Amino acid sequence: MSGRRGPWDRRFSERVWSAEPDPLLVELTKELAHGTAIDLGCGPGRNAIWLASHGFEVTGVDSSTVGLKQAAERAAAAGVRLSLVVADLLEYQVARGAFDLAVVANLHPGSKALGQILAGAAEGLRLGGHLFVIGHHRDDLGKHGPPDPELLYTEDLLRHVTPVGLQVERLERVERIHSDGSEVPDSAVLLWASQAQSPSQESR
Repeated sequence: MSGRRGPWDRRFSERVWSAEPDPLLVELTKELAHGTAIDLGCGPGRNAIWLASHGFEVTGVDSSTVGLKQAAERAAAAGVRLSLVVADLLEYQVARGAFDLAVVANLHPGSKALGQILAGAAEGLRLGGHLFVIGHHRDDLGKHGPPDPELLYTEDLLRHVTPVGLQVERLERVERIHSDGSEVPDSAVLLWASQAQSPSQESR
């Protein structure tokens, strides 16, 4: 959710955020073998906690100390453990080849920064590991997501920033019921891809 601290500390403090995981993440990961996962921009932890409750060893990274405090409290209430890291996502170095799953959900820093974050996420994947990315579609401007169209997703934008070496399994527009309970459909763009090269192959 969040990449830079100030505004998100305030936003996470202003209201109670959904604890429900993204339904597409649930759909796509429920059949995966349990392993290690990293949630980049985890916020209050809705996806990280769901993954931990289903057998993953999860690292959650966010710049917001407020969001991470909420994630820790929710994880404790759910009886699961998260490894939580306070960091700016543009500076954070994902451990190379350490994860079976990387999650980047509803993160809207602009195309250049998103490409940088996804490149780091891809480097963190083991051979056969998966990357899950989802964000609000530009057609939802004024309904969901940030108010700047340049920060919203399109299929072409996500295709452009998908790291080389990943095998794209799904890249498409999807419709979701928004987690805030709104009856207005939430149009999003989904990327589901797997790491086709091991870290050692990528460095050759």
